[in-house]
Amino acid sequence: MNAPQALSRWTQPGSSRVPFWAYTDAQLYRRELEKIFYGEHWCYVGLEVEIPNTGDFKLSWVGERQVILVRDRVAPKDRGTDSGIRVVENRCAHRGVRFCQQPHGNARSFVCPYHQWTYKLNGDLAGLPFKDGVKEGDCVNGGMPADFDLKANGLTQLRVAVLHGLVFATFSDRTESLQDYLGAEIAPWLDRIFKGRKLTLLGYNRQRIPGNWKLMMENIKDPYHPGLLHTWFVTFGLWRADQKSRMVMDSHGRHAVMISRRNPDAPAMADGGQNAAVTAGVTSFKADMTLNDTRLLDVAPEPWWCIDDPAHPGTDITPSVTMITLFPSLIIQQQVNSLSTRHIVPRGEGEFDFVWTHFGFADDTPGMTQRRLRQANLFGPAGFVSADDGEVIELSQHGFAQWGEAGSTLCELDGRGTGPAQHMVTETLIRSLYAYWKKVMEI
Repeated sequence: MNAPQALSRWTQPGSSRVPFWAYTDAQLYRRELEKIFYGEHWCYVGLEVEIPNTGDFKLSWVGERQVILVRDRVAPKDRGTDSGIRVVENRCAHRGVRFCQQPHGNARSFVCPYHQWTYKLNGDLAGLPFKDGVKEGDCVNGGMPADFDLKANGLTQLRVAVLHGLVFATFSDRTESLQDYLGAEIAPWLDRIFKGRKLTLLGYNRQRIPGNWKLMMENIKDPYHPGLLHTWFVTFGLWRADQKSRMVMDSHGRHAVMISRRNPDAPAMADGGQNAAVTAGVTSFKADMTLNDTRLLDVAPEPWWCIDDPAHPGTDITPSVTMITLFPSLIIQQQVNSLSTRHIVPRGEGEFDFVWTHFGFADDTPGMTQRRLRQANLFGPAGFVSADDGEVIELSQHGFAQWGEAGSTLCELDGRGTGPAQHMVTETLIRSLYAYWKKVMEI
């Protein structure tokens, strides 16, 4: 789809009415891959802690292109300035074979099984069989042309940036620095969780969700739904519309942070209490719900939760929830004591893979580690909360498909404009996302 065609199809002004074809059009999706995932954006590929030793590697994705996150050898003179983190495309430069099959492991080099082309950990071509031909008597048969250059025929090497152990990569030489890409508004919320801390890997969940990839970005930019859709949140006071909240975004509207503070009197069991006005008529609120294991709600405030308010320097705030969306592929979750990254991997216009990496900190006590693991049951494919999101995304995609070209979503809660907000009853982050998306897609 070219830009004029797309422009003629977006008939509503602004970004509060997103046409259904933005989620269902296969040609538009291919354009998204090129303009967004393979264009001038930083995409998340993993955590540095996942590859702690030289030669450790992990398969990951940038859009639909599989890449290898690997720790390279670093010369002594470069230690301290070079982490050795590399990202290369899992595609042999010879015949295009996806040569690495193991999801993670350790290697001295990468060898393509088809013709044994061998690559260094950084993606440089180290050698290939019969490069200089085969000698037969006084003759040499075959071999590569005399001007064949090993240096010019390695793997595709992506630009890499590492922030607090989060690893990002881009195919574009023109992508701005990661610091500029994230923006000053988002940086304090990343620092709050990660800066100065060594991460520990706790485990993974993954699922394939039958919906357009943008729907998950929307979902985590939508504070309107958690207290309505999620029985767990509204019933046990983890997320309610009356909590002190804030919606932060970068200057482009592409990244955002949803920030909320759990009410001090949040019930450990279902109890409308003084929040009856918030729960009245909300069908997801279950007054008679109880827990067989109350440890699921054993929340322990942590010192790093407290942050000097970036918007009001000199004022401390202590959020119990921050949900960070970094366009286009990463969500960072801090929901009470549960911590994870969530990686969005598109699989066509109608589905995506969602990969959860749960983590903690090296100085966590055994008790805190168990608390993080226990609370992780709220999330992931079968999570008491997140299973709801996967289901409504699938139902949304079905609704878009049955209507065709004419339909559109309506995101006008709290107006039609874009910008930050100081409460949950808003869809401003979604509108801001699509205002940016339209610019990138030239719509």
